[in-house]
Amino acid sequence: MVLTGAGISTESGIPDYRSPNGAYSSGFKPITHQEFVRSSRARRRYWARSYAGWRRFTAAQPGATHKALASLEMQGRVKFMATQNVDRLHHRAGSEPLELHGTVYSVVCLGCGFTFCRHIFQDQVKVLNPQWALAVENLDNGKNPESDESFGMQQRPDGDIEIDEKFWEENFHIPNCLKCDGLLKPDVVFFGDNVPKDRAGKAMEAAKSCDALLVVGSSLMTMSAFRLVRAAYEVNATVAIINIGETRADELVSLKISARSGEILPRLLGMGCLSIPASK
Repeated sequence: MVLTGAGISTESGIPDYRSPNGAYSSGFKPITHQEFVRSSRARRRYWARSYAGWRRFTAAQPGATHKALASLEMQGRVKFMATQNVDRLHHRAGSEPLELHGTVYSVVCLGCGFTFCRHIFQDQVKVLNPQWALAVENLDNGKNPESDESFGMQQRPDGDIEIDEKFWEENFHIPNCLKCDGLLKPDVVFFGDNVPKDRAGKAMEAAKSCDALLVVGSSLMTMSAFRLVRAAYEVNATVAIINIGETRADELVSLKISARSGEILPRLLGMGCLSIPASK
């Protein structure tokens, strides 16, 4: 079994949260489920920034880690893969992992549960906010971000989009569900929410039945990920981690490699070896 986290996508240009150069290092605070549901202002801020950054987000390509893991799956070396990532880069590399935290490529109605493609949502936003579409074009074309024409948009080093508050607070309109007029949310598990029971159950079943678990690019700070490693450890599966920096499960593993997974996994493929030392 393989469990992947945000660290494998940083090499594709998508920032993580907890690494030394991650989003948290710049003061970024992710939106919580409760905040999104309760605050129309929070929803406008989230969707405005997400809409503006969508084109660059979707331009990211699978990295060496995604490709190496897809190759291992094709060789029958990986029987089950789960990911904490919502970016679908595994899919673009040829894998079909269980998406523990959902995906930003789908939008869900909080009222009736209707889900649909994010690209359709992007088109709906464009119709409601034609000036925003022009502002995104100005950003991509390098026009002066200080001007009102660009809505104060600035590309941050970590890949996020900063937008002058006065524009998203007053001039950004969010589509509602076409089925019931309910609130729309990206189909992801925000902080403060829980992984759906059926999804969590599949991952736990795989962890308890595997003979080895490889964690790649995750600090395992979220309980939804850590409990899988703990479950594998408790059934005497050998566990290894490839991740830069400390993880929540360092004391449980047989092997810990603190390095970029995009450098390590292709080497292992070349050697034809994935042996993990047995636990003492």
